[in-house]
Amino acid sequence: MALHVPKAPGFAQMLKDGARHYSGLEEAVFRNIRACKELSQTTRTAYGPNGMNKMVINHLEKLFVTNDAATILRELEVQHPAAKMVVMASHMQEQEVGDGTNFVLVFAGALLELAEELLRMGLSVSEVIEGYEKACKKALEILPDCVCSSAKNLHDVNEATALIRTAVMSKQYGNEDFLANLIAQACVSIFPESGNFNVDNVRVCKILGCGITASSMLHGMVFKKEAEGDIVSVKDAKIVVFSCPFDCMVTETKGTVLINNAQELMSFSKGEEDMMEAQVKAIKEAGANVVVTGGKVADMALHYANKYKLMVVRLNSKWDLRRLCKTVGAVALPRLTAPTPEEIGRCDSVYLTEVGDTQVVVFKHEKEDGAISTVVIRGSTDNLMDDIERAVDDGVNTFKVLVRDKRLVPGAGATEIELAKQITSYGESCPGLEQYAIKKFAEAFESVPRALAENSGAKGSELISKLYATHHEGNKNMGFDIEGDGPSVKDMFEAGILDPYLVKYWGIKLATNAAITVLRVDQIIMAKAAGGPKAPQGKKDFDEDD
Repeated sequence: MALHVPKAPGFAQMLKDGARHYSGLEEAVFRNIRACKELSQTTRTAYGPNGMNKMVINHLEKLFVTNDAATILRELEVQHPAAKMVVMASHMQEQEVGDGTNFVLVFAGALLELAEELLRMGLSVSEVIEGYEKACKKALEILPDCVCSSAKNLHDVNEATALIRTAVMSKQYGNEDFLANLIAQACVSIFPESGNFNVDNVRVCKILGCGITASSMLHGMVFKKEAEGDIVSVKDAKIVVFSCPFDCMVTETKGTVLINNAQELMSFSKGEEDMMEAQVKAIKEAGANVVVTGGKVADMALHYANKYKLMVVRLNSKWDLRRLCKTVGAVALPRLTAPTPEEIGRCDSVYLTEVGDTQVVVFKHEKEDGAISTVVIRGSTDNLMDDIERAVDDGVNTFKVLVRDKRLVPGAGATEIELAKQITSYGESCPGLEQYAIKKFAEAFESVPRALAENSGAKGSELISKLYATHHEGNKNMGFDIEGDGPSVKDMFEAGILDPYLVKYWGIKLATNAAITVLRVDQIIMAKAAGGPKAPQGKKDFDEDD
C-alpha cells in the first residue's frame, strides 16, 4: 500500500499537486509591476521618430524589423499574465484609434513604476488606485483645454497631408512628407461626402525594387498577377466576375457514356467544345470584355476567350474577388452563365504592366471618387516595405480618427507637460493621502517627453525643466524640438506637429485602466500546466502561409 504523504497545511492543501500561488505585496504586486516595467522598457526605446528598431523573430521564424509597438507585441507572444493586461490595453488602442500603442505602454509602465515607490513608502494599494482614478478623470477633463486647432476640410489633400504627417513621422522619419502626401491622396479620393470612412478601402500593394520615392497611388486596385490569355489591355472595361473555375460545368450526378464507334467519339468531344464556345460567346454578347475568375482556367476556355477577345484574369483569393466586386460594382457569379447588365462591373481600363520585374494587373478608375484606392509601395527589401506598410496603416487610421473627431492637440510632449503641470496643482489641493498618487500620476506624464529626448540623444531632465519653465509662462504648445541642438523646445502648433485628440484621450484612459487592473491583483494562483503531447517544433509540414 502506498504511503500517504500529508500536504503542508494552508493554501496548498486545497489545490492539486504542482499548483503554485503567490500572495501579498512582495510576491504578487511587485512581481507584476516588475514584469510590466520590463515590457515598457523594451518598447520605450522604440518611441518617437528617433526610436530604435527591434528585430523580432516569431515562432514561425519570420523576421520583423520595426519600431511599431503593436507589431512587436503581437509577435512577442507575451506569456506573463500581468504584462498581458498591458499588452491588451495597447491592442485595444490599436483597434480603437490605430495609433499611439507605444504611448499606452510607456505611460502604463511609468504609472506602475511610480506606484511601486508609493507602495514601498507605505501607502496602501487602494489609496494609490483611488488617486490614479481621480487624476485620470481630471486629466480627461483638462485635455479639451489643450486642443490647439481642429481639421477644417478633410477633402483637401494638402490639409490632410499636414495632419497625417506626424503619425507617419514616428514610423518613417525622413520620408514623412512624401508618404503623408501619398496616403492623403488615397484617403481623400475614397472619402465620400456622406462622411463615413472605411479603412479597408485603402489597399497596399508591395512590389520589390527601386526605392521608397518610386511609390505611387492609384484609383482602383492592383494585383500581383499575370493575365491568362493573349489580351493584356482593355479600355472602358466591362467586367464579369466568376467565383467558380473558368471551365466547362461538371454535372451534379455521375453518369456513364457508352460510345460504340469512332464517329460518336468525335461528336462527343465536339459537343463539349461547342458548349464551351456557346458559353464564352454568351458572355461576350452580354457586353463583357474582361473575365475575372476565382478558380483555374481551362485551356479550351482560354482558347475561346482569346478567339472572342476576352481578357482573362485569375485571382486566387476570395477576399481579392470581393474587394474587386466592390471596386468595379460587379456581382460574383457562382456558375459560368452569361451575366445580366446589372451583374457586370465597369472600370475605365484594365491592363497588364510591369513594375520592376513584377507583372501586375491594374484595374484603374480615372475619376476621383472611386470606392477603393491602392498605394503601391516600392522598397529595396521586404522588411523595409513591411515597415512602410505599417506607416501607411497608421496614416490611414489617423485620417479615420480625424473623421470621427476633428480636434487636435500639440505633439512632442507638449500636451503631456501641460497635463502634468495642471494635475500637480490639482493634487496639492486634495486633502487625503491620494494626493501623493495624483502627483505621481502627473510625474508619469514626464516619461513621454523624456523617452523622446533620450531616444534622440538629449538629456531628459534638462528638457523637462525647460518645458516646465516655458509652460509656466503660459506657452502651452511648446514641445521637444527633435531637430534642434540638445534639449531645445519650440512651438508645436507652428511646427505642425499635431496629434489627434482621440489618440491621447484613449491612450490615457486605457493606460490608466491597465495600470489599475495590475495593481488590484494581490494573489496569483497558477494551476499545474496540462500534460499531453507538445506541439511540433519548427516547420515540419506546414504551408508557407501558416
